[in-house]
Amino acid sequence: MLMSVVQIHLSPPNLKPTVSQLWAFWFLCCPLADVYVEQRVCMKQMLNACSLIASLCAALGIGVSVPVAAQDYPSPNKNITFVLPYAAGGPTDKAARDLAQAMSRAMGGHSIVVENVPGASGSIGVNKVAKAANDGYTLLFMHIAQATLPTFIRNLPYNVEKDFEYLGLVSENPMNLIARPTMPANSMEELIAWIQANKGKISIYNAGPGTASHLCGMLLQTTLKVDMISVPYKGTAPAMTDLIGGQIDLMCDQTTTTIPQIEGKRVKSFAVTTPKRLASASLKDTPTMQEVGFKDFAVTIWQGLYAPKGTSAQVLVKLNEALKTATKDPDFIKKQELGGATVITDTRTDPVGHKAFVMSEMAKWAPVIKAGGVYAD
Repeated sequence: MLMSVVQIHLSPPNLKPTVSQLWAFWFLCCPLADVYVEQRVCMKQMLNACSLIASLCAALGIGVSVPVAAQDYPSPNKNITFVLPYAAGGPTDKAARDLAQAMSRAMGGHSIVVENVPGASGSIGVNKVAKAANDGYTLLFMHIAQATLPTFIRNLPYNVEKDFEYLGLVSENPMNLIARPTMPANSMEELIAWIQANKGKISIYNAGPGTASHLCGMLLQTTLKVDMISVPYKGTAPAMTDLIGGQIDLMCDQTTTTIPQIEGKRVKSFAVTTPKRLASASLKDTPTMQEVGFKDFAVTIWQGLYAPKGTSAQVLVKLNEALKTATKDPDFIKKQELGGATVITDTRTDPVGHKAFVMSEMAKWAPVIKAGGVYAD
C-alpha cells in the first residue's frame, strides 16, 4: 500500500541500513498498512502518516520521493474527463455535468468534461474507465447500475469491487411513474385497472438492464403480477420523446427527468417511489406507491464517482476533497433540489462508506434480479 504513495530507495546506492533501523522502519510501516487495509483511517491520515515515515527515512538515510505526477495533479494542460455510460440529455447526464461544473470550481477552474459512452447497458463506458490509465484524468460517473450490472450481466469484463477506487456518492433521486399524455387513466387506481385490462399489451421503458428504470419496471410488474413489454433504450432522452409521442405507455424514472415534462403537461404523473410525498410543487399531489397499497415498493437512484484501481492516494485525496466541496456548492445543491434530488452529505461521500454502500446495494438487488430471471447476456 505504501509503495503506491511513496517510492523508497537507498541514498547513496551502497548504503545499507542497520538491522535496528530496518526494524524501526518495519515497526512503523506495518501497523499503518494493517490499519489502512482494515479501512480504519482515511486517505488523508494515510498521507500524513507517510509524511512522518518520510521524515524518519530521511533521518535513517533512506531517500523517499513522491511521484511528480501526483504532486502536480491536476496538470493545467490536461482535462479531467467524466465518462458517463449513457446517452446525453438524460438525468444522469445532467447530474454529471452539474458535478463537473461544481468540481471545476472547487479545483480552481480546472477543465472537467463529460464524455458519453453509451451501449451494452452501460458496461462499455464502465469498462473503459476500468481499463483507463490510473492517473486521475479519467473518472467514471455512474448510478445504481454499478451495483446491479454484475447480476444482470454475468460475464462483465470488469470487477466492480476490485477494479475501481471509490471516490464518494453524490446525490440520490426518487423515482416517478408517468404515462403517455393520451393515457385514458387519470389516477393510480384507474391506471391499475387499465393495466389489468390490457395484460400483455402494455409497453414500459427502461434505460437498459440494471438501471433504476428497469428495476422500477420489474418491481411494478412483480407487484401487479402482470407481464409488460419492456423496451430498452440507450438513455432517457430518446425514451421520453417516444413516451410523449405515444409510442410507449409507461415510464418509471428519476424526478429530475419527469418534473419538466409534468410541468409542461406533456405526460401524466401517477405515483412516486418514496415513503412520503415529495415537496416539489409539481409532485406534491402525486401519491406514493405505499398510499395506493404497495407498502414495500421503494426505489431510488443514486450517483457516484470512481477512478481506475491503482490511482495514487494523493490524487484520490484531491478528488475526494473536490467532490465534497462540490456537494456543498450552493449552485450545485440548488440545481439538484430543483429536480427533486437530494445531495448526499453523510459518510457515503467518503471512499470507505461509498464502497460499503455499493456492496450492500449489490446484495440487496441480486435476489430481486435473479427472481425475475431476466439477464442481459
